[in-house]
Amino acid sequence: MKVGVISVQGAVPEHLRMSQLALEAMGRKGEAIAVRRLDDLRSVDCLIIPGGESTTISKLLRKFGLFADIVAMGMDGVPIMGTCAGCVLLAKKGGEQAERTGTELLGLMDMAVDRNAFGRQRESFEHPLEIEGLDSPFPGVFIRAPLITETWGSCRIISRHQGEAVMARQDNILALSFHPELTNDTRVHQLLFSLV
Repeated sequence: MKVGVISVQGAVPEHLRMSQLALEAMGRKGEAIAVRRLDDLRSVDCLIIPGGESTTISKLLRKFGLFADIVAMGMDGVPIMGTCAGCVLLAKKGGEQAERTGTELLGLMDMAVDRNAFGRQRESFEHPLEIEGLDSPFPGVFIRAPLITETWGSCRIISRHQGEAVMARQDNILALSFHPELTNDTRVHQLLFSLV
């Protein structure tokens, strides 16, 4: 199995490390690769869009010619996970901030997000989360995190923090407000890989 991590900007090394650990924990042979070129993208079985700055990542996906292929992969059933900025990019609606900054969204999930809903960097925090499909709480690390403000169609909320939606799933796609790559818990990555 080959896991791709979009590596135009953001928490790439952390996702590569966690992906490798998750594969080992599942006893699956495979590798995690950094994706910057179309050839790399087309060689992977699943994809992670990391946290970073959503406007920058969006522009770089266009610049590197990856944008349209990611959309096509998502629509073709390839498992994709977006964390933090990646969560914003997966949404169909990005709110006022996305409009103001001209952030082009991948639009693969029937959901709306509010970018940086949890405030600035200094308002970062960690909190255990109940996630559907996991048997014990997951350490949620929130850094300038977005919030999933609305879902429709086949998009479902699978985790909340104080009543607010922080993780959603739509068929083969997972969107997270938080950063699973900044923990030592591989279960969210395993959840993605189990969809392959």
